[in-house]
Amino acid sequence: MDRKNRTPQGQIAQVVVEFLEVAVSCIVFLKGFYPPRAFERRRYMNVVVQKAVHPELASYVHSTTTGLFPFIQKGLVERVVVIFYDKEHVPIEKFVFKLAVNQSYGSKLEEADLEFALRAFLIKLTVAEPVTKSLPSDGSWEITAYFRSLPGDDDQEGKLWIPTDTKLWMQPPQITPIKSMSCDPLKMQLYLEHPSPTERKNPTS
Repeated sequence: MDRKNRTPQGQIAQVVVEFLEVAVSCIVFLKGFYPPRAFERRRYMNVVVQKAVHPELASYVHSTTTGLFPFIQKGLVERVVVIFYDKEHVPIEKFVFKLAVNQSYGSKLEEADLEFALRAFLIKLTVAEPVTKSLPSDGSWEITAYFRSLPGDDDQEGKLWIPTDTKLWMQPPQITPIKSMSCDPLKMQLYLEHPSPTERKNPTS
């Protein structure tokens, strides 16, 4: 369906998934997880960003973020999280996008206004390295979505998502806000989560 013929929620979801695809690439580049040649400088929302161009990396980021479209449109997605792990698959850092799409919004969407607000998140990400933690060379990462409610058993797109085996921290995490926005059709927060200094070394699954 053409973007112009979508509902306001569909238009919002399309802008959000395109933004998340670029934002996730920027985060992975920021963390130095892959060599610089896996990325390419692009301009998006009038901001110079690092877009993944390595085929497997680009495919994973694209398919995961675009796969969220129907669920963001329906207001089912609460958080999209980029999680970095140590070699024991214990989370050591999380970039959290917390979002809410107004399901009763019925006015014409001003995409330029929405993109201007999201642009500020990309600018913040380019200078976020000082508040992040260094990663071990033998670590890993993944994109995880947290749903307000799970898609029904007959939802074919929902079957593409599998339960996460991410280990949980025992203590409340340390939270570092990066950016937030609140407008009528969309609310979004971006913040970092790190384990508490008192966190035990062996969190539960």
